[in-house]
Amino acid sequence: MESWRRSLPAFAAFAGPTTLWLLVFFLIPLAIIWLYSFGENVSLTEIRTTWTLENYRRIFEPEIATLFWRTVKLAAITTVLCLVIGYPVALVIATAEQKWKPWLLLIIMLPFWTNLLIRTYAMLNILGSQGRVNGLLEWGWQFLDGAAALIGLDGLFGERFVPVRFLGTELGVVIGLVYVHLPFAILPLYSAMERLDRSYLEASMDLGGGQIRTFFLILVPLTSAGLVTAAIITFIPALGSFLTPDLLGRGQVDMIANVIERQFKKANDWPFGSALSLFLLYVTFIILAIRAIVDMQNAKGRRA
Repeated sequence: MESWRRSLPAFAAFAGPTTLWLLVFFLIPLAIIWLYSFGENVSLTEIRTTWTLENYRRIFEPEIATLFWRTVKLAAITTVLCLVIGYPVALVIATAEQKWKPWLLLIIMLPFWTNLLIRTYAMLNILGSQGRVNGLLEWGWQFLDGAAALIGLDGLFGERFVPVRFLGTELGVVIGLVYVHLPFAILPLYSAMERLDRSYLEASMDLGGGQIRTFFLILVPLTSAGLVTAAIITFIPALGSFLTPDLLGRGQVDMIANVIERQFKKANDWPFGSALSLFLLYVTFIILAIRAIVDMQNAKGRRA
């Protein structure tokens, strides 16, 4: 392949606009936020960069540390549920007939065609006290209560149905996060399974491995790269989720992105908000760096 240095004008024509875009709309704003994180409010509209570490120290205060722990916990639970649900879905798509695969993938991609705000508002209708889920649970309660009454066990399930509270709870937020991020887990898992050499699975079955042992001892290890990728691209967006916990949490289940938003809007504490934002960015970089180091070690092991 010809070196890009020999076609510098053509390379500059293609790379120049992209580099300029990243510089103006990504690197420069990020640098400003970085400077703000070492500053302090002088007035309502002025921030002075004094190179103080006070904003970063405040991150480790008990209240903020608790919010970070809750954010990591909810993001981790969301990631695990997405992998548990997404893995068999990806397996079904990968093993389906070729004519059905595009349609099954289309079903997975359909949520991306609708704005996230609209989808989250739809979850309010589904998870509300008078929503679809509680409506289904109430129908089940009425059916069981009627069946109990037929055999003389009146009031076995209580006098009336009590709706399950989803909104304003961690359960409701997790359900919303799983709903939003599930496609991010399914697609890389499907990609890993689609490239899989299925002769390994056939050999395991022929040697008496059985379906369960083949699944856990052959299929899962061979698709481990897809599992790790799915976990990362699910966990990182869930870590920075704002809209879902804001609407479904009802102000009672905040994640760190909600606190960052309040620092920039209501509290007018841009230096602390900048420090929180960058700390979240540092955590993301650490996760990606660990993944890169593990991949490098695996590559060295394969070459050896």
